[in-house]
Amino acid sequence: AMLGRVGYGLIDNAGEVMALVSFFGEFMVKVLRLFKEPSRFRLTSTVHHMEQIGLDAVPLVALLSFMVGAVIAFLGAMVLKDFGATIFVVELVSAAFLREFGVLLTAILLAGRTASAFTAQIGMMVNNEEVDAIRVLGLDPVDLLVIPRVLALLAMLPLLTFIAMIAGLLGGMAVGAFNLDIPAPAYMARMSEMMQFRHFIVGMVKAPIFALVIGLIGCLEGLQTQGTAQSLGERTTSSVVQTISMVIVIDAFAALWFMQMDY
Repeated sequence: AMLGRVGYGLIDNAGEVMALVSFFGEFMVKVLRLFKEPSRFRLTSTVHHMEQIGLDAVPLVALLSFMVGAVIAFLGAMVLKDFGATIFVVELVSAAFLREFGVLLTAILLAGRTASAFTAQIGMMVNNEEVDAIRVLGLDPVDLLVIPRVLALLAMLPLLTFIAMIAGLLGGMAVGAFNLDIPAPAYMARMSEMMQFRHFIVGMVKAPIFALVIGLIGCLEGLQTQGTAQSLGERTTSSVVQTISMVIVIDAFAALWFMQMDY
């Protein structure tokens, strides 16, 4: 029975991967079609989702990033003080947030906050047969429901990542100033001296990839809702689990790749 469940699970996961790849292809085709038929682009809907995804999430992203930056500084100081190297907390916090934690924290927060919202919104439209009505009217649900949400994510997640990086660095600086006897001017001077611009590039390059994954999975799970409340709950849960898992897996592979490239 256990082997049977494992087999069915593998088949279901393979089907989800194939559906996601197919949905990505359909999304790209219809985005490219916008250049030929720009009237299909829904500017008002895109701006509305940019506000919901980005502006409304700024306080949460900034607060959590600040606190995580402070925690990393505390942990680094606890280990490094035995070697008399507390000053290296500056490099630890800066490299961690510029390369990894800024984009990863933002993506995980949006995976839980935004992907679930996309799935619930589109899933309710499927349950209420609104998506069928859109098709009957001769309109494309991908143009109306998917493209504005994904484009809004692609625009806002890099900006939120930048805010998370700044907040995390400020959290480390606050700990350095109040607990580690590293004044803010000295902290900033060492950070600007030791940190390289490539660390910032590594973090920002991953943001659009994470945005694409979060948006596509959230919308796809909503469109796959079966028309019942139970199905909507299962799909919402599935979208959060899938997006967080994919974000962490992609980040791990990216970290390995950049390490092998010595970048």
